[in-house]
Amino acid sequence: MDRTSDLEARIGYRFRDRALLEQALTHRSYGSPHNERLEFLGDSVLGCVIAEALYARFPELTEGPLTRMKAALVCEEALCAVARDLGVGIDLRLGEGERTKATEVRASILADALEALFGAVFVDGGYAAARGLVLAIYADRLACIDPQGLTKDPKTRLQEYLQAQRKSRPEYRVVQTRGAAHRQTFEVECVVVDLDVRATGTGTSRQRAEQNAAAALLESIGR
Repeated sequence: MDRTSDLEARIGYRFRDRALLEQALTHRSYGSPHNERLEFLGDSVLGCVIAEALYARFPELTEGPLTRMKAALVCEEALCAVARDLGVGIDLRLGEGERTKATEVRASILADALEALFGAVFVDGGYAAARGLVLAIYADRLACIDPQGLTKDPKTRLQEYLQAQRKSRPEYRVVQTRGAAHRQTFEVECVVVDLDVRATGTGTSRQRAEQNAAAALLESIGR
């Protein structure tokens, strides 16, 4: 059994088109075809399946708590943890430069590869197959998630703190972007004029960068 067959056994899905599996496990540093298009597709598939599962599991909850739970399950940290549990990093095809940068695969690469894997299953077997895979992989996390135990995201926490203190709303602005249009890294500055404080954060999307900037500002003011 080769390594990718072993991964198929771990996820419980056998590809009809194995080229899709290989593409899902190919980082752009290795060559083409790489997994970015499948990642784009898998991100939407994952979001839809998790949203549907939470909607059915918590019929009494409003949009806010459902959104926070979904964010907790599909954020980069959660995706990376799931990918590590499945051993996705073992099978990734990375360029030499990327492999020598660190002792282990970067969290963002693992998270992207897992989303690409979901996208590959969707293309190979349709929505039902992708849905079944996501629900199987996330079964324990969905069973254990507690809406009362979730911490609000940094932007929400900062906003609520400033409102309680009757201070001005935080302002976010993009300082710079790096990388190609389809694979950018954003640097965002968060400023609270009334407190005369500011902090920056980076991320692979503007939203993630804003969250990281808000988290850095909260830490700077001891909140």
